[in-house]
Amino acid sequence: MSKIFINITIFILLILNVKAEDQVDKLNQLFKELKTTNVENSYNIEQQIWKIWSTHPTDEKKTLRLNEGANLMGQNQLLVAIDIITEVIELDPNWAEAWNKRATAYYLVGNYQKSQDDIDKVLKLEERHFGAWAGQGLVNIQLKNYEKAIMSYKKAKEIYPTMRSPDSVIKELEKTIKENLI
Repeated sequence: MSKIFINITIFILLILNVKAEDQVDKLNQLFKELKTTNVENSYNIEQQIWKIWSTHPTDEKKTLRLNEGANLMGQNQLLVAIDIITEVIELDPNWAEAWNKRATAYYLVGNYQKSQDDIDKVLKLEERHFGAWAGQGLVNIQLKNYEKAIMSYKKAKEIYPTMRSPDSVIKELEKTIKENLI
């Protein structure tokens, strides 16, 4: 009986590992496409990337719990959302999107340093996370670190060339820096 259990366990672990590898392969392909596509196609690619990021590679319960936290953020129940997302992070500290969601919640409650700390974790886990780079731009605008904000938006734009918001924000930040030098 225990031999059957061990074989089943090994089989399940292999399946979960394949699913995680499939996610990585799919993300790699999508990021290649994102760099070379036009504006019309980029939104669809972006949505596919967000879907993969928001889906835990091995545990649907973690995905559901993260979605619960995100829904609470949408209902402006930010502190409860932070608690739920923190639980998800504790269960899997290697899931970049959980850190990103909590960074967003911290930003929305005005805790910019905690938001930045979580963004740092996101970018260690997924350096191509254009949402985290753009979020870092927002955080640094609030902290009046305009040069770092510009660098963050440029990095987001490097990963996602047709991303629209960085262009106008970068222009405004450069204008603000010039005005402050005068």
